[in-house]
Amino acid sequence: MLPPLIEKKLQDLSTRHAELEKQLSDPALLSNQSLYRSVSRECGGLGKIVSSYQQYVKNAKELADNEELSRADDDPELGELAREEVTRLKPLVSQQAQDLTDRVLVEDKHADRNVIVEIRAGTGGDEAALFAADLFRMYSKFAEKKRWKTEVLDAHPTDLGGYREIVFSLAGDTVYGDLRYEVGGHRVQRVPTTETSGRIHTSAATVAVLTEPEEVEIEINESEDLRIDYYRAGGPGGQKVNKTSSAVRITHLPTGLVVAIQDETSQHKNRAKAMRVLRSRLYDQLENERQEKERSLRRDQIGSGDRNQRIRTYNFPQNRVTDHRIGMNFNLERVVKDGDLSELLHSLRGFDRDQRLKELSYK
Repeated sequence: MLPPLIEKKLQDLSTRHAELEKQLSDPALLSNQSLYRSVSRECGGLGKIVSSYQQYVKNAKELADNEELSRADDDPELGELAREEVTRLKPLVSQQAQDLTDRVLVEDKHADRNVIVEIRAGTGGDEAALFAADLFRMYSKFAEKKRWKTEVLDAHPTDLGGYREIVFSLAGDTVYGDLRYEVGGHRVQRVPTTETSGRIHTSAATVAVLTEPEEVEIEINESEDLRIDYYRAGGPGGQKVNKTSSAVRITHLPTGLVVAIQDETSQHKNRAKAMRVLRSRLYDQLENERQEKERSLRRDQIGSGDRNQRIRTYNFPQNRVTDHRIGMNFNLERVVKDGDLSELLHSLRGFDRDQRLKELSYK
């Protein structure tokens, strides 16, 4: 059976889902398409877990009824049929309860959102930039396997084929739910291609995974809150990118956040991309503040989003990826070169679930 706290959470989600369905039936909502999309997204995301919960409640009641009938002495034949149903339903209800517990503990309201990923080279110079490029390719291949859409929003390439920084969006099913564990410091140990003595170097890169909010969730007064500067793009890419002032730098005056985009030759496209990144960073900042105030379970688990935490080491000589949060090793060739993160993410999700269950048991 479901733990009382999980049952209460599922009841609250069911109530919220009913409220959202009522909003969607209001014709007035159609006049605000941005709000309509936001409500539709949340309603659709809750619909899956609410439907599973309703099925669990139906099966659990049926199980309880059959258990009661199986103990009746006045009708042996009916009692035998009831016991057969108990045998069938008991493992089903148990599995449904486990699945729902996992989803409540590990999933959150952002699980189905699209994301913006920012990868930045850290210590290690050119080798760190090459490692950042490896991480980008790893996530791109994983996105292909998941049939997600990838769009590069901004990139600062190096002459050797690496990236000092690359920002890209991923759109599809359960994108944030799968990638939220990637936030943090990633370290690589290998012999760089530029190393003549064969010494192993250690370099690093950081990964940020930002949920992409709807416009209605982040209010920005563009005339008062923003300073927008246009300038000529620089870096590799030929003369074309440097001839016009197509690069955009947007400063959010209330917070001091700065977003600069130069990936497109169109000023308009760069501005639109910069606004997407700015909204995601602002939303991430607000979410971090909310979590800090609430001191929720999520803050203390592996999905806490601490970008300063070193989460993983990629050891090329030993063909090994080590995730330090769970102390487990994975095949580097499969993870990095093939972009197969399924086993790694499954292990992280299981560890996260177990930690949260332990936390609940102490309450």
